[in-house]
Amino acid sequence: MTTRTVHLAVYDTYADWETGHTTAHLTQNGFTVRTVGPTTDPVTTMGGVRIQPDLALGDLRPEDSALLILTGAQLWDTGDDLAPFAAKAREFLDAGVPVAAICGATAGLAREGLLDDREHTSAVSFYLDATGYKGGEHYRDTDAVTDGDLITAGPTEPVAFAREVFARLGVYEGEKLDAWYRLFHDSDASAFEVLNS
Repeated sequence: MTTRTVHLAVYDTYADWETGHTTAHLTQNGFTVRTVGPTTDPVTTMGGVRIQPDLALGDLRPEDSALLILTGAQLWDTGDDLAPFAAKAREFLDAGVPVAAICGATAGLAREGLLDDREHTSAVSFYLDATGYKGGEHYRDTDAVTDGDLITAGPTEPVAFAREVFARLGVYEGEKLDAWYRLFHDSDASAFEVLNS
């Protein structure tokens, strides 16, 4: 990995709670998180937070990134406004740069054909079936899935999503990765000692 910059897609109705663990712990472990919007005009998250994107999607290049994170948003299910983000995910995957998609972003990837031949998960299988995609046989009913450079997770699994990102980028490994997950997913206080050893 030549860069330690991670790009977080932001757009109107972005589900801001889905990536808090991921971005906070990436930043605490030497990564820089830069936001990418449709343009550099401010966007408003589902939680009502206004974000000024660092750069526009058209200026994002896979070679400048360690990972592209796509979050859920109501816009994934109401039209094609976010289709350019799914197309950018294809560009990243074609270049061998990882993509992590959670919640509604998985439907965007399904519409783009990126889940047709990769193991993946989402909210529920029939949510993706409604996109008309051809990857149903690769759907896994689990918290989060990593298949090569693609990470997917359902909307209720931001901690499992973060775990997969950390594993893919080498932020935490082995016993520490397990301890991080137990601490933040299971509230297992004994994991704190392992994580900080």
